[in-house]
Amino acid sequence: MQSYTIGQAARLLGVSSDTARRWADAGRVATHRDEGGRRLIDGRDLAAFSIEIGQGGGGEDETSYTSVRNAFPGIVTGVKLGDVAAQVEIQAGPHRLVSLLTREAVEELGLEVGMQATARVKSTNVHIDRV
Repeated sequence: MQSYTIGQAARLLGVSSDTARRWADAGRVATHRDEGGRRLIDGRDLAAFSIEIGQGGGGEDETSYTSVRNAFPGIVTGVKLGDVAAQVEIQAGPHRLVSLLTREAVEELGLEVGMQATARVKSTNVHIDRV
């Protein structure tokens, strides 16, 4: 499972590194240390926490998140596979995006909960880029 540094988590949550660090210090999201002593957040824990933040649990020092050229970098919070089609949910800061695409595309991208991905929006289409 992929893990994220505090800085990477902050970018995915749409907040400053200081805010993400304060949340981790307060125990709102679990961290562990790697061999080099860096604090990391497990991808599944970050996915669950990003859903909480997206539902308004961010607190007073929440920073608004804006897209640049309709790109929403975030974390995959849900993958539902059907026989032919699939549904992928991404939490990008306070934004929850859902994309319907083929099962084959999801499998080729290797998308799973906790993974970093970018949703790109054009008109009514949402495209997913694996990072």
